[in-house]
Amino acid sequence: MSIRPVTQLSPARPTLEGAGVKLHRAFGFQDPDMLDPFLLFDDFRNDNPRDFAAGFPWHPHRGIETITYVLKGTVDHGDSLGNEGSLGAGDVQWMTAGSGILHREMPQGNAQGQMHGFQLWANLPSSLKMTAPRYQDVKGGDIPEIIEDDGTRVKVIVGSFWGRTGPVDGIAAKPQYLDIHVPAGRRKTFPVDTYRRAFAYVFEGGGLFADAAQPTGVLLEKEVMGREVNIRDMSGDRTLVQFGTGDEVTVQAGPEGIRFLLISGAPIQEPIAWHGPIVMNTQAELVQAVSELRNGTFIRPAH
Repeated sequence: MSIRPVTQLSPARPTLEGAGVKLHRAFGFQDPDMLDPFLLFDDFRNDNPRDFAAGFPWHPHRGIETITYVLKGTVDHGDSLGNEGSLGAGDVQWMTAGSGILHREMPQGNAQGQMHGFQLWANLPSSLKMTAPRYQDVKGGDIPEIIEDDGTRVKVIVGSFWGRTGPVDGIAAKPQYLDIHVPAGRRKTFPVDTYRRAFAYVFEGGGLFADAAQPTGVLLEKEVMGREVNIRDMSGDRTLVQFGTGDEVTVQAGPEGIRFLLISGAPIQEPIAWHGPIVMNTQAELVQAVSELRNGTFIRPAH
């Protein structure tokens, strides 16, 4: 067994999306090979409804799959095929955009006005780019949770882990999507398939992802008083952790414990032509998709 070393730590960056929703983007619209098959990851977390109330009005998707995981508040959604629904705290939606869909997502805060969730984009291989769109909506109560004697908790959203299988299936990237909490001071190791690309996203507490007995931190470039400096830093809230090769990920939880998503998938390794929420393989396919969006033929009739 070999521990995956940390190759990069980076903070999620403040971003405006939709009709002015304030969120943090861990990655996206950069090098698509970096975390192939994953293209984008957003953390939308706000305590002020004014920062998210305008939501994500009608917008197109083609050639990708999106997974939305809600922790606080709700997300009302609808699409051009007539599907409508609402995701509550703990719920998950996996949407295969395939040949094309128009979609809207409107977040609402909980009783305290809080909204928190994540959205991940996964690429589709060329053979499935033009497949029929479909949804998988999953209630939080249907997501299996593993609780260990030391208090470690793992929710298995997608894939199989420690003998449990998540309720979302049939995804092209064959992903594993886990929500993990490790109590303060605990050191835990989690298996990850050697042939998958993997990343972690920390959203509560902090800790060290490395083969080390003490959480001494990882060398990280940060801006301090306007200057770029290299300092030792633990992986804390809103940190993206990228890994090298290996078949295990080890984390040493800090004094507040740590909660993070551990996500992995099989690389597709195909060329990408990308424009916003439309991801194809060639520039010609991308031009065709944009043309169809403009002339009203983007949505394919159901068979």
